[in-house]
Amino acid sequence: MEVEEPFAGVYRLDGKIATENLSRGKKVYNEELRTVGKKEYRMWNPYRSKLGAAILKGLKTFKIRHDSNVLYIGAATGTTSSHVSDIARDGRVYCVELSERNMRELINVCESRSNMMPILADARFPERYERYVGRCDILYQDASAREQAELILRNSRFLESGGYAYFVIKSQSIDVSGEPEAIFKSELAKLEGEFELIETIDLEPYDSLHLFAVLRKR
Repeated sequence: MEVEEPFAGVYRLDGKIATENLSRGKKVYNEELRTVGKKEYRMWNPYRSKLGAAILKGLKTFKIRHDSNVLYIGAATGTTSSHVSDIARDGRVYCVELSERNMRELINVCESRSNMMPILADARFPERYERYVGRCDILYQDASAREQAELILRNSRFLESGGYAYFVIKSQSIDVSGEPEAIFKSELAKLEGEFELIETIDLEPYDSLHLFAVLRKR
């Protein structure tokens, strides 16, 4: 089987994407495991991961490296953040999650991944976990909240100047009756003073009414 590497740490096998499993032999969300040579890969389901969907939809700006420090807001049960953990295997992935139920599953994932740190907290109040989070190269947000742009701004304190933010805008979480395109435009406009917009990706058919945005901190 031929293995391609479109981005560092992201692999393509038979037209599907994958990451090399940091916790060999273990699954996170019942994903398929494949062994090629001496490496084990976790197949990356784009219907379960918006970052995976963005990659398949043509994402150009992929800045997560093997030694990146990533602040992940809205880590849920660890689906995407575990793939980020595979990629940033020599860095740190700070996983902020509000739901205690999700946190129980997330902790199980983190127990076999030394570079993942679970943080049970409300991302609206980053001062409450500031002592646990170091300076980061990447800010990734996938939170189901009304004030989504505000969460990016409040947590940008952790992001280095020139660092990148990956922002999943969920229009239905902001206003279920609003026009999605207008909501996307409004959320991005709130970030213009502190962030430069690099690219946006419509996640259809993997996710509807979502926009994936890549921004760089000024």
